[in-house]
Amino acid sequence: MIGQTISHYSILEKLGSGGMGVVYKAQDNRLDRFVALSLPQDVAQDRQAIERFRREAKAASALNHSNICTIYDIGEDDGQAFIAMEFLEGKTLKHTIGGRPMELETLLSFATEIADALDAAQCERTWLKDVSKKIKQECPGVTWPLTTTESGSDYFRRYEREFL
Repeated sequence: MIGQTISHYSILEKLGSGGMGVVYKAQDNRLDRFVALSLPQDVAQDRQAIERFRREAKAASALNHSNICTIYDIGEDDGQAFIAMEFLEGKTLKHTIGGRPMELETLLSFATEIADALDAAQCERTWLKDVSKKIKQECPGVTWPLTTTESGSDYFRRYEREFL
């Protein structure tokens, strides 16, 4: 994919991969800025998966918080769905931690930023599948109530059933 163009985004390098696809650093040729371009894999012919991808992009785009990347665009180009989002320079939390113990102050700083972002998502009554999936993977044995993008009364009904 490196060197190819999807819509008006020129793909520069691979950043990583996740549950639904691969994320690339790309150049937005219209606005002359870097973006993170998420491309779902193995879902091009699966209309339900494409719709789920779009729903999650729309849910994420409703969030406006300094600790949550901004969604700029969603679309499809020649059968390839994509989400263009804010490109954030730096290391992932996983690479920053590197499997080593952290100083308490650093740990609390990260935890506060993550909690603030999750609180913003909860205030919008939006939880993203990737967040709950990652928490399940990283924290086995912890009961986590959310397994998919949920909003509004569905979330609160589920919360009441499982925790109250």
